[in-house]
Amino acid sequence: MAHWCVSQGWPVHPLAPGRKTPTANCPGGRGRSHGPKRCPCLPAGRPCHGFHAATTDRQRIDAWWGSSPSSGVGSACGPADLIVIDIDAHAAEVPDRSRLLPGITIPGAVNLTGLASDFDTLALLAAFRKQPDPAHDESTLRVRTPSGCLHVWYRAPHPDIRLRCPAGSSPKAAPARQVDVRAEGGYIVAPTTRTAQGTYRPEGAPRMPVPLPQWLYAELIRTGHVINPPRRRVPVPHPRRGRSSGGSTAPHRVLDPLIGQVAQCAVAPEGCGFTGIPNRAAYTAGGLAAAGHVQEADARAQLLEAARQARSWQTLRNEKIIDDGLAAGAVRPFHLEGRS
Repeated sequence: MAHWCVSQGWPVHPLAPGRKTPTANCPGGRGRSHGPKRCPCLPAGRPCHGFHAATTDRQRIDAWWGSSPSSGVGSACGPADLIVIDIDAHAAEVPDRSRLLPGITIPGAVNLTGLASDFDTLALLAAFRKQPDPAHDESTLRVRTPSGCLHVWYRAPHPDIRLRCPAGSSPKAAPARQVDVRAEGGYIVAPTTRTAQGTYRPEGAPRMPVPLPQWLYAELIRTGHVINPPRRRVPVPHPRRGRSSGGSTAPHRVLDPLIGQVAQCAVAPEGCGFTGIPNRAAYTAGGLAAAGHVQEADARAQLLEAARQARSWQTLRNEKIIDDGLAAGAVRPFHLEGRS
């Protein structure tokens, strides 16, 4: 399952054998100042700090599961552009109607008799919005947990807009009472993972997530799940002509070496900080395109090809890195005055 996830471009990390939680951190992880950025395990290729260790490096994955074949598989949702709706099946006392759907007033005339779990609460939200219940969405991957809960897997509809994972935070961050969202800053247990309680089993025919429905995406926006607002893409002007600084070779003298660095990562291990290299090249390309020195589409195609040569197994991730860099560079035009 780990290799299957990687083939989709989803970074993975091991879970403790028989459990749904990550493997234990190294002894240094028990100190308050020992965060992922300071931990020596991650650069050394050891699983530590849960989803922070997630990778698509197949050699590292083989080493992890080769030494612990019974470990489960977790996938870091943010880097995978996954948004998973976690619906709890545990029966609980239904609170006052004002606390069922955060920010939504449920009229007193609505009969709430029969509400017993979060499945009912999410169904109530869907009915209120006149939309299909996500728990019954047969178009996407759904995974039944050993306890009877349901994970409904979706792809981020707008990868440039990051949604956070608020699990364990204020109930006001949930689209419906105790309906958790797994996104940036969290992980999800991959299907077929076995725990002491049972196996995470796919439900229905689909084995791949589809884009998050627009109405549900709007609910996550409304309930404060957005990490960063959408970036405004600046229209690419036509290239300037007749200027000594805008000759055809000057921008490529700046951009081509950066694209070359991306391709050269093919011979470097994953721990080389790959993300920053195509991001920097794409940022420069976005600035050059905004100033009219190159065509953004052409630069994007070259960057994607270089990234494919370097990390062919993470196509979707490559696209996200490059598109984010182009968008960021587009708001800071890179003028070439004075260059030859």
